[in-house]
Amino acid sequence: MKIAVVTDSTAYLSNEEVAANGIKVVPIPVIIDGQSYREGIDITTSEFYDKLRNSSSFPSTSQPPLGEMIALYDGLAQDGYDAVISIHLSSTISGFVNSLRQINDQLTSNIKVIPYDSQVTVKLMGYLVLAAAQMAKQGNSVEDIINRLDDLRTTINNVFIVDDLQNLVRGGRLSNASAFIGSLLKIKPLLSMHTPSHEIEAFEKVRSTKKALARCEEIFDQSVVEADYPIRAIVIHANDEPAAIKWRDKLSAKYPNIPFEISYFGPVIGTHLGEKALAIAWMKDIDAD
Repeated sequence: MKIAVVTDSTAYLSNEEVAANGIKVVPIPVIIDGQSYREGIDITTSEFYDKLRNSSSFPSTSQPPLGEMIALYDGLAQDGYDAVISIHLSSTISGFVNSLRQINDQLTSNIKVIPYDSQVTVKLMGYLVLAAAQMAKQGNSVEDIINRLDDLRTTINNVFIVDDLQNLVRGGRLSNASAFIGSLLKIKPLLSMHTPSHEIEAFEKVRSTKKALARCEEIFDQSVVEADYPIRAIVIHANDEPAAIKWRDKLSAKYPNIPFEISYFGPVIGTHLGEKALAIAWMKDIDAD
């Protein structure tokens, strides 16, 4: 069986990773001041943050047109693929993956489409995509690939700090906003998608960025101690690479045996988190099996 792997632009994979693994990437639209831009095609990450600072209205995101997805899947069938594993950002952030579950009867081909909810986004999802693509190239079955994705997905963890909660609140992406809004100016809330519902939740109030970073490190430390598998980690930033490098270097010095990567919050996720957000995210190392 010939299996294709599709994802969306919030996986934030490099062009080299996409090309080397034959991955198809669907851009998610972001709307700024009434103008729609396809992430990674019509707008770069740096251009987005420039526009975000100067926008007259709160940006938003939308789903890719389903007609384009149907055409993509049918095109893959014409290229000889028998199945598509389509891995996308969490259904708690976007309804996209649920929409894809409704279109199988609209395909003109007999290709089997398996929409997969990553329950996360950013490069954590990117690692799931890379794992699936590598297994597909090796000739593994759909069932084997999905089983591995399910296993990897259970190991995902993350904690992040935003400079301002307003973007999450206005975009409706913070599930427990009412508990934190009253003291926005006085705290640096810690947030995570590592929750039972996989929604973004603020779970702790910290008084400064320095203390917030230290608390993130404590949570990471505990997870490293408890893990019975090799970990890989990412420091993710929203247009603040110097801060990400500084944090990565500190963590790498403490954990020389853990591979650390620097990644970024692109336009779609940056719409919800705002500029200067920082995160540490980790999961089972996909290269360690």
